[in-house]
Amino acid sequence: MGDRTLTVYRFWGSHDLAIEDINDGFVVAGLSKVYKALQKSIRFINQLGVRTSLVIIDEAHQAIAPTYKLVLDSLVIPYEKTALLGLTATPGRTWADIDKDAQLANFFAQQKVTLEIEGYDNPVDYLVEQQYLAKAIYRPLFYDSGLKLTQKDIKRINEELDIPPYILHRLEEDEQRNLRIILELEALTQRHHRIIVFAISVNHAQILTSVLRLRGWSAIALTGTTPKTEREAIINRFKDDSPEPQILCNYGVLTTGFDAPKTSAAVIARPTKSLVLYSQMVGRAIRGLKAGGNATAEIITVVDSQMPGFGSVSDAFNNWEDVWRKNHE
Repeated sequence: MGDRTLTVYRFWGSHDLAIEDINDGFVVAGLSKVYKALQKSIRFINQLGVRTSLVIIDEAHQAIAPTYKLVLDSLVIPYEKTALLGLTATPGRTWADIDKDAQLANFFAQQKVTLEIEGYDNPVDYLVEQQYLAKAIYRPLFYDSGLKLTQKDIKRINEELDIPPYILHRLEEDEQRNLRIILELEALTQRHHRIIVFAISVNHAQILTSVLRLRGWSAIALTGTTPKTEREAIINRFKDDSPEPQILCNYGVLTTGFDAPKTSAAVIARPTKSLVLYSQMVGRAIRGLKAGGNATAEIITVVDSQMPGFGSVSDAFNNWEDVWRKNHE
């Protein structure tokens, strides 16, 4: 409300929190940090909960995952007047698992607040027109891998949140598939200076990077195995203003929390059944002009035969509406 001065406390990374010194203020906390503190001392989370009147969680679609849920339950449930606010661009857990999506909606008492603008079906279209998001061109790159999926394979894909590792491994080793991706990337460099690739695995990111370099392109692999200092240097170089096209082949690192607004093209070479993950990958390349990004963006999704593919962020935004409205009809 802006009616007093507040102290901001940090509780993430190397920053610690002297809980007994806090009576008023704003605590910015890392989930893993709070979870570890909870494991060590139930007294800590009780003291934090007693002092808290509002809990805000980003990436709220993860709220019902065991770690998140334990922390949120400990901070909110025992205290009648403590409010919970979740923020997310994708208010669902899965693409087609209604039970899990319903759990998420129920966790937030099926109360979803959406930005409504007259004349627009959803706020994504409004944000594009106002240039906060880039106007994205979605293009599929169809590839028939020749994979002969058994009924058992199909059943597993339909039952699980994502594609089984043994199927992904067969795709990452497919030379023709990789060549199609390489040629697509080379075409994108004619129109884009910063391109991000979402690879299937660490090995796949390294394969694509090696081939691109051999063909004379500025490419680098960034994965969870990349040392922290090297990772920071790679990201800083990718974010600079040099006109030379740069291709960042990533696996498992840059789906959230990555801020390189000049990225204007993404190649999603990683099949997934998770609409949440897909939307997060797309989100890395659609920052608009008013957010320091671009007027337009290209999103290339490799669509393997018999594998799921998605369309756009607007589609994702509306995917879970029926789950949230279910008890209000």
